Amino acid sequence: MQKYADYIKTIEIDALWSGKKHIVWDLDPKVNVLSGINGVGKSTILNKVVRSVGVNGDIVNHLLKGVHLTTAPEDATHIRFDLIRSLDSNLSQTFSESEGFIHQALSVLAGVGGGSLLDLQLYQLQRKYLDYQVNIGNRIIEALQRGDSHMAQQLSEPKKRFQDMVDELFAETGKKMVRKENEIRFTQIGETLLPYQLSSGEKQMLVILLTVLVEDHQPYVLFMDEPEVSLHIEWQKRLIELIVELNPNVQIILTTHSPAVIMSGWLDKVTEVSDITV
Repeated sequence: MQKYADYIKTIEIDALWSGKKHIVWDLDPKVNVLSGINGVGKSTILNKVVRSVGVNGDIVNHLLKGVHLTTAPEDATHIRFDLIRSLDSNLSQTFSESEGFIHQALSVLAGVGGGSLLDLQLYQLQRKYLDYQVNIGNRIIEALQRGDSHMAQQLSEPKKRFQDMVDELFAETGKKMVRKENEIRFTQIGETLLPYQLSSGEKQMLVILLTVLVEDHQPYVLFMDEPEVSLHIEWQKRLIELIVELNPNVQIILTTHSPAVIMSGWLDKVTEVSDITV
């Protein structure tokens, strides 16, 4: 029987960098920021942890030599998790077109002006967003049938807050979310825009917030590898705050080079790679 963890308590990695280093990282249940100079191994640590978790979230520490995760509760068999990178390279340079899903995605995205890794993430998230809305809609109907209008209002609030966040962030360029459609669309000076027509920074922020929203307030772990690369400095400052507001049950584990990401009260959540290396 699957039992999901609320968060990761400790990450241990043996024999990192050809057996020269050992990593022991005790994690905060909410926010964890891994820092250090280029080449010190931040992304390597993050990648090893992600690869130690099965694609369905099963905690398979024995499959990747040297990685051990301690969770809360300790007898959990699975974790819910997402990984966000800051890459915006061309899809056709990254994947073989013989891969079925990628070939399909390339065809769709080519027709709407997309074609980057961020566009692929948005393509996948659009589908999750539709499922999320159906699920929330069904729960709202059930609440109304019980006469519980307060619960119905609570269920609808996260989506509204997500839309408000995006409108606030994109206000300077005059973009607003279209709220009468189930798929994500924007208006700008009377023109309708698809997500693939946004700037790299706008796509990156939309990917992050959508990823958090569709987890539907469940406890889960959000891994982010230098998410600030395409983001305006003011967005970097608000990044953690916005994520935690959308889902108070998320545990964030991220790598960064940007002081702005931790400027708004997260300095005590920073861990240097040298501090967890023995």
